[in-house]
Formats: sequence, structure tokens, C-alpha cells
Amino acid sequence: MTSIGEALVAQLAQRGVDTVFGIPGVHTVELYRGLAASGIRHVTPRHEQGAGFMADGYARVSGKPGIAFVITGPGLANTLTAMGQSRADSIPMLVVSGVNKLASLGKGLGHLHELPDQQAMARTVALVSERIEGADDLAPALSRAFAPFQSGRPGPTHIEIPLDVAGADMATRTITASVPAIAAPDDDLIIRAAALLNNAKAPVVLAGGGTRHAAQKVRELAEKLDAPVVQTVNARGILYDHPLGVPASPSLNAVRDLIKASDVVLAVGTELGPTDYDMYATGTMPVMQTLIRVDLCPDQLARHPAEVAIVGEASAALTALNKRLEPRTNDTGGATRAAETRSGAFEEIGTEMRALNEMLNTLRDTVPEAVIVGDSTYPVYAGNLYYDHDRPGGWFNAATGFGALGYSIPASIGAALAAPDTPVICIAGDGGAQFSLPEMMCAVDEKLPIIFVIWNNHGYQEIATSMQAVGVTVVGCDPTPPDFAGVAQSCGMPFWRCGPDTDGFASALKAASREAGPTLIEIRAPNLSHGN
Repeated sequence: MTSIGEALVAQLAQRGVDTVFGIPGVHTVELYRGLAASGIRHVTPRHEQGAGFMADGYARVSGKPGIAFVITGPGLANTLTAMGQSRADSIPMLVVSGVNKLASLGKGLGHLHELPDQQAMARTVALVSERIEGADDLAPALSRAFAPFQSGRPGPTHIEIPLDVAGADMATRTITASVPAIAAPDDDLIIRAAALLNNAKAPVVLAGGGTRHAAQKVRELAEKLDAPVVQTVNARGILYDHPLGVPASPSLNAVRDLIKASDVVLAVGTELGPTDYDMYATGTMPVMQTLIRVDLCPDQLARHPAEVAIVGEASAALTALNKRLEPRTNDTGGATRAAETRSGAFEEIGTEMRALNEMLNTLRDTVPEAVIVGDSTYPVYAGNLYYDHDRPGGWFNAATGFGALGYSIPASIGAALAAPDTPVICIAGDGGAQFSLPEMMCAVDEKLPIIFVIWNNHGYQEIATSMQAVGVTVVGCDPTPPDFAGVAQSCGMPFWRCGPDTDGFASALKAASREAGPTLIEIRAPNLSHGN
């Protein structure tokens, strides 16, 4: 006999799932019956939020949906934060949870892990939430849960299986995988957009996270148009060290001036959200003259009206556009405009952020082609303002969008599992790291060669600075950090401590990169907010 829980796991394997992040519990035992024989790797985090963040990091690097198994009630509730982060950044994630017995749902009988309406809670962040109530529901529920990953703007989805249903007989029903086709971009709209771009005197490209798997196509388009390419946080690395690349925040005045002076703006795979385009919360967006947008989501396109709005996946739309673009026969100044913008943006970010940028350059040059996963901390803020990474999709963090602290440690574990032959570096502040320090033991268990870099400025420096800026007495911003040398020792990880100078950091990085498993580097930084 095959149970519905076993059949669900088999269906996941059929859809290409090779890794699941989860903490087993009494409400998911039947899923684990199928997991043991499925060939799917199971990774055990220390908290369900960690499972979700791991699934997020895995999805960003692998290009496949990350999968988390969690129990009902607190298990799913703990995962909601990670689901919120993945929704904000359009990351495909499926969370499979248990739920209490079917007949008890919604009755308030006091069962273990009971919620008044678990699906209603999941739907606050999930694009889709499905309940499997019998064998006939399995294939349709999975198809609906996977549909946003394959034919629209991705994000988190959810399936719940009642405790008594998971162990029920699947009988002889056939498991089928339905994969919806991705619609091709409208050719008439491509023709209109190409005409505007071909006639533009000073075009610019705004590249968002949707382009991170289309770097070569972005490069081809930029070179045909002689157009600078402004890269949002999630697009960094797509045009590394290229004369037309502008790896700087579109919130900076220098970048806004570039956009304002451009007669045609092509925005690809970017929601034009304020955490990228209005980071300083001025309430204003960059001025755009003639806007062309490409996005997977029609609803997203409607939020910022454009001259031409193309529904489609970035790679397909760029391929179609490139076929219709006419290469410039003379230098129209694109590289000069990009260089002036880079220079102006780098000057604008200020002395402290420039120093942190040099530290990031040291990291990149010492450990090339790495995936760098960040939390909300000063080196990451500096990089989000200005940093040119050498790997498409290799710079991502939780300091934009949903902004969940505790992200980087578990997300870097997911990233390392997705790309086992790629260096992975985690950057966390001492405050954010304390949200998820126990997940380091998962990296130890899985023998992952992640370099964990802790920026220790002894508190929540950004929040303290924000309080001071508006005349609020600083309260609650100085949680005592642990002894990170002791943390490393307790985890059995090699440890280095250095200051923020690039020579000491480079030496620690070189030593850490020679190790076979996870390592920890603590950077002792001054807490400028508290004057020490």
C-alpha cells in the first residue's frame, strides 16, 4: 500500500525536487515514510524559520523551487517570515505542512498545534494555499502549487495535509505532473518597444532580479543600444566590470540623474519598488521619460504604467528584443554616461560606505566567483548602495524588500547545497546573527565550506543612528554579542578575528578558503552610533 504522504513525496521527486529542508514532527511522520526511499536529500535546520530561509537561498542559486516540510501550528507560523521574504523577492518556495485531523479543523477542540484557520494564516503570504483531503486532490493541488513557479511571477506556495489524510491509502491512482507553458511575449509589443529603443538617443536599462539568469542577453542588448545598465540589488553581477555597467542603487542622485536624462528607459524584471528606487524614503521615484517594462506579472506592470508593457520572462523578452534591435554604428556616449554615473555614485555614498565597499572588493578578489549572502548589516548596506560583483545572481540579501533579520546564515546553507562547487560567503551583523546562530550547526552537519563573516559593531548600529537622527534617545540597540570565538569553538569551526582593514580581512579569507568545512571570521568594528 502507498499512502498519500508517500505519493506526495514521489510526485515531488518526479518534478525534480532533490532537497527538502525540514524538522520532522508527529504531524509530518507520513511524509518521512516516503522521504527515506525517495532519493531526496533531507536537511535538518534548527528552527522552521531556518528551513524557509534555507529553501529561499537554495532556490535563488539553483533556479529550482526550494521545499520545506514543517509541522502544523507553530511550525508553519515560524516559516511565515521566510515566506514573506521569498514573496517580496519573487523566489519560488513550496512549504508543505501538516494540519490536524480533517474532521477537527476549525472547531477549537484544543488539539496539539491547533489554529483557528491555518490556511487563512498561510494565505496572508502564500500565492497559493492548498489542502489535500483525499487521493483525488493530490495531483491537482501540486499542479496549482507549482504553477506560479513555471508560468508567472514566483513566490511562496503552501500545501497542507491533515494528519489522518497523509497516512490514507493512495490506492492505484496515477501521479501526473502538469507543467503549464510559459507564454511568449507579445510580438506586436516587442516590435513597438524595439522601435522606441532603436530611435532613442540616450537609452538606459534598469535591470532587476528577474534578469539574474539572463546576463548574456542583457549584455547583448546593452551593447547593441550602447546603453548604461543600472542593476538593482538582486541583479548585481550581470554586467561585472563592463563599461556599460552601473552597479549602484537607483536611489542615488547620480543614478537618478542618469535615468532622468535618458529619453527611453527599459525596465526588465524589476518591480520598481521603493527599497531599490527610494531607499532614502523621500517619497519620490526617479523621473522616467519614456518607459518600457518587461515583467512576468500583469498586475505588477499595471502598478507603474508604461508606454509599452510586455508580459513575459526576462530571457525570452530580451531574446525577442535583441533580434529586432539595430546595432549602433557610432559611439553614442553610453560608456561615458555609465562611467560618469559610477564615479558620481561612488563619491555620493560617502567615506564610511566607500571603505566598506573596498572591503567587499577585497572579499570578491580574494574569493572570486563566490555567492555572497547578506543580512541587514553595514557592509551589506554599503554593497547595496554600490558594489560590482563578479557572478550573476551571486549577491543577494535580506536588507531590501521584506527585510527579515536572521536571513543570511540559513540562506547561505541553502545556497551552498544548491552549488556545492561554488564558494559561499555569509555576511551577518552581530545583531542579526543572533537570530539564527544555531543554524551554523546545520552547516557543520552537512560539511559545507561556508565562510561566515560576522560584522561585530556591538549592537543595532543602523537603528541607533536612525533614532539619533530624529532626536529619540537610543534604547534597546545594544544587545550584548556572544563571544564569537567561543561560538566557533562550540561548533567545531576554525575561527579568525580581524579589524575592518582590508589586509587583515584578506589574510583571514585566504586561510578560511583553504578549509574543507564551515569557518567563522569576526570583524571587530567600531560602534559609531555609541562612540566606541
